[in-house]
Amino acid sequence: MEFLTLVVLVAIGTYVLKTRDQTRRIRLLGSHLGQYQIEKLMETLTDGYLRCLGEKDESRREQIWALLAQSELALSSQFDKFAAGFAKVDAAQTRVSKLPIALPFADRLLPGATFDVRQVFLVHARGIAAAAANTARQSPRDKAFMLSAELFLMQHTCHWFCRSRAVASARLQVRHQTSHAMALASVSPATREAYRALTGV
Repeated sequence: MEFLTLVVLVAIGTYVLKTRDQTRRIRLLGSHLGQYQIEKLMETLTDGYLRCLGEKDESRREQIWALLAQSELALSSQFDKFAAGFAKVDAAQTRVSKLPIALPFADRLLPGATFDVRQVFLVHARGIAAAAANTARQSPRDKAFMLSAELFLMQHTCHWFCRSRAVASARLQVRHQTSHAMALASVSPATREAYRALTGV
């Protein structure tokens, strides 16, 4: 009986510590993201891409692509500023555990199994900027596909930082019907290589 009580107390203590750490991370990230309209622009682009791909009139489709290009560049500019600002956060607050699930103090107890999310955000900023500028000279459809993947992977990183890798992957699947592996396979080779080097995924 005493053993069961101890197990329950440990479980409760672990949950409380995990929740506190996640709350701290959410507030930290929110304080930086709250200065921008990144999430709103993402929604605009996601909805716009679907509308454009479903448009049968070619001239109308070209008009929509042109309008979306403005939102793409605006989002790229805002995320670039966000990443630059977040890069100034103290390193002790930006370590992320590579473990699938969230464990209290994992970033401190297992520093070798962590990565610095500031560096990953900079990778996302470069990837989003390159896709928005269409440096690969892709068709509008292919450009939209790659930029969507860059944005989904960036969103996955945000959730990973705040919660855990498992939660981030589950949210990506539910929100966008896309697996983490699929998003990673669909970003630019430069993003994929740098992301894997930092996260170990």
